[in-house]
Amino acid sequence: MPSPITREPISFPSTDGKTQIHGFCWRPQDADNARAVVLLSHGMEEYIERYDEFARFLAEQGFLVFGHDHLGHGESVNDPSEWGCLPVDGGATILVEDLHRLRSLAAARCKPGTPCFVFGHSMGSFVALSYVARHGEGLAGAVICGTAFVPPATSRAGNTVARLISTVRGARYQSTLLDNMGVGAYNKSIQNPRTRVDWLSYDEANVDAYLADEKCGFMFSAGGYATLTALTGEVCSKQSAASIPKDLPLFYISGVDDPVGLMGKGVEASATLARNAGVKDVGVKLYEGMRHEILNEADRQLVFEDVVSWLGKYCNS
Repeated sequence: MPSPITREPISFPSTDGKTQIHGFCWRPQDADNARAVVLLSHGMEEYIERYDEFARFLAEQGFLVFGHDHLGHGESVNDPSEWGCLPVDGGATILVEDLHRLRSLAAARCKPGTPCFVFGHSMGSFVALSYVARHGEGLAGAVICGTAFVPPATSRAGNTVARLISTVRGARYQSTLLDNMGVGAYNKSIQNPRTRVDWLSYDEANVDAYLADEKCGFMFSAGGYATLTALTGEVCSKQSAASIPKDLPLFYISGVDDPVGLMGKGVEASATLARNAGVKDVGVKLYEGMRHEILNEADRQLVFEDVVSWLGKYCNS
């Protein structure tokens, strides 16, 4: 029988100076002797509680897991009207530095020297990639899930449009133009889609649950897209890749049929960027029959087990 897992709420002040960030810690039974800490960074237009099954699986395998709702997501808002709202300037740094605060919180709750990994999905993968470039020293590794490669020129153009719209209409304005350029474009690659978010998953129950959840699928604001494009512009650059510690293991995972990662091509391009920058240990695994949310597909247990196996190689257990 798996050992009992406890989930405890956590909170800490955001680096935006005005918001309280909320999340959870998933503790294995013998948390004092955890194999490693895993920090979870979720995607855009969702929240950390959607990772509960995955986090519990990691905890059952002896990992101490922490995750939080990003600024503008989940419970890390003062009011639901703030979902998708991020600042035009400095938003990317806030997301990254909030993850750094989560790491500090986690370090205070485990034995000194406990290995620490970052796991980032989708937008959270961009946060994770920026994080390992800015704060990668001392990490044991990073799992980059459901990522993409956005050419720097594309990010610059998107950022210019987002900032212009923010100037004219305000940072909280929800622009259909920006949304169609962003997440609204992904479903175009799905033949005969049943819903507007079939690109997320082959699993219809997962898609329906996402659509029924008010904390998911809200439209990003112009400021949100300014933050997102600033993130992609940073992490898809040679300069950022060059700042990743050369001995930091990276594991890229994605669905073969994920339009966010251009059906694997964008994932491979992101991994190649790291390799070309001199990162020595860069692995890639693409899963057949899966779209964007590989942690929520019918065969997700395979992904869970692969992640645990990979983590186990680098946590000295």
